[in-house]
Amino acid sequence: MGQTLTEIAETLRDADKKVQLIYAFNASGKTRLSRDFRDLIDPKTEERDDDHRPKVLYYNAFTEDLFYWDNDLTGDTERKLCIQPNAFTKSAFEDLGLDLNVITVFQRYTQPNLTPRFNQEYKIKDKDGKEVTVPAFSKVTFSLERGTDTSTGNLKISKGEESNFIWSVFYCLLDQVVSTRNITEVDDRETDQFNDLEYVFIDDPVSSLDENHLIQLAVDVADLIKRSDTANGLKFIITTHSPLFFNVLFNELRNKTCFMLSRLEDGTFELTEKNGDSNQSFSYHLYLKQTLEEAIAADKIERYHFTLLRNLYEKTSNFLGYPRWSELLPGDQQLYLNRIIQFTSHGTLSSEAIAVPSPQEKQTVKLLLDHLRNNYSYWQEEAPNA
Repeated sequence: MGQTLTEIAETLRDADKKVQLIYAFNASGKTRLSRDFRDLIDPKTEERDDDHRPKVLYYNAFTEDLFYWDNDLTGDTERKLCIQPNAFTKSAFEDLGLDLNVITVFQRYTQPNLTPRFNQEYKIKDKDGKEVTVPAFSKVTFSLERGTDTSTGNLKISKGEESNFIWSVFYCLLDQVVSTRNITEVDDRETDQFNDLEYVFIDDPVSSLDENHLIQLAVDVADLIKRSDTANGLKFIITTHSPLFFNVLFNELRNKTCFMLSRLEDGTFELTEKNGDSNQSFSYHLYLKQTLEEAIAADKIERYHFTLLRNLYEKTSNFLGYPRWSELLPGDQQLYLNRIIQFTSHGTLSSEAIAVPSPQEKQTVKLLLDHLRNNYSYWQEEAPNA
């Protein structure tokens, strides 16, 4: 018999840790846990007024639901991403004026000429002929700027780009939260709306993202957490189903507590603390192996694949009982190949741009994956009987 999500939320609260990192497969209750945690720390009550200062800032699937498309089915030209009225975007745009920051971050995640434009306040007539006001920052249009004073007109961006945009809003708000909370003297802060904030709960901000953007997002999250002074009391809980996202955060962050969240057959849940390195926290070697094989087959190897390759060697050495993963490398080139993997994988986890590897580096990935498959038998399959 496991625990309820509310009981697990209480465990996370009582741990009193700056960073708690949770891995869970999809449909394991991550999003419900974020809601239960919010309700535990900052429950909604009838007495709450408009001046209420939140205790939890959270990002989850419900955050993305605040944004929806008006596809202009009649004219098929004025496509807009609409924003439901909410405290999250009000704080970011109306109170703090972060719209230009959001555009900059969004273009960094996508492409420099894909430009969001927020509406200003305007008036329209409803179906009964009454004049109504459309508030500012309630709609966003997107266009590709061509650099010659021309653009494509309003585009409906992809699901991945939409996720990037929504995350950019949250990221810019979180950046402001950290900067504000790092000011020790409360009276010197630009705003008082974050003074009561205790937790930031980030639930799986990786849907529809490719691996490059996923790594960049993880590095950005880690940088913000590291920049948040321990003295300001802000605590972070991050859940994810992505092994790569988990691994980057694990390696970037110090002094974190790691868990595995599982849903049991009786409908209850189990939160298990995981110690050791990231690859000892949960098993995802088959995912890594498949990802590398697909990249090699499609000739789409990038620098982050060296991180995956190192993870795979670490996981294999742990499984087979080797004290160091480098002992699995080909003996005659062990020192040389170890240096290549160390240098390339650690470079991926920094804020540096992720460049395309050279043909020789790509060949090294294939060579080392083949070496692992051919020399360590737990992946080898027996030939079927004739």
